[in-house]
Amino acid sequence: MKKAILILVVLGMFGWAVYDFTSTTDETVVEEKTGSSGGKITSPPPAGEKGDVKKTDEVGISVGQIAPDFKLRTLEGKTVRLSDYRGERVIVNFWATWCPPCRAEIPDFQKLYEKKDVEILAVNLTSTEKSKEGVRKFVKEFGMTFPVLMDVNSDVAETYQVRAYPTSYMIDSSGHIQFKALGAMNYDLMIQELAKVE
Repeated sequence: MKKAILILVVLGMFGWAVYDFTSTTDETVVEEKTGSSGGKITSPPPAGEKGDVKKTDEVGISVGQIAPDFKLRTLEGKTVRLSDYRGERVIVNFWATWCPPCRAEIPDFQKLYEKKDVEILAVNLTSTEKSKEGVRKFVKEFGMTFPVLMDVNSDVAETYQVRAYPTSYMIDSSGHIQFKALGAMNYDLMIQELAKVE
């Protein structure tokens, strides 16, 4: 009797899984992929056959909108604005030293920075860190040569509505957001998505 009930429960669960899988539609707003670290990576669905993103003149944090400008100081004290990089492809990456997925993707960002024509602005979530010196040690340990920006009051993180760590935005040379990743990316995904950014 117990075996029969167990078999019914297992069959019911299997049936539900099959139903749930087959009833999923393609009408979702974002396509989800899993990165090598297990975090979810989200990207916009293609608007055209080539995956072109529909651009708008609106400033915002959605794909196709112009990325909000910001001004932060680097770890060395130099003032940097996102708009300083207009005309170049830019990745804005929100990260923290205590975040395991952030730690996992930093070496891939460094490799990308060294091999591809892209600027990377690593926005540290400084208000969540124990000390600025801890950030400095992390940067040295991981050999980060791209700009590390200190978001001391979380103003930029708030503007970009960062709720997952890490979060990255790929921005084209005209300042439009082309791709948004919630969670860690691996090198292959970075290359794949960067290839779509002009």
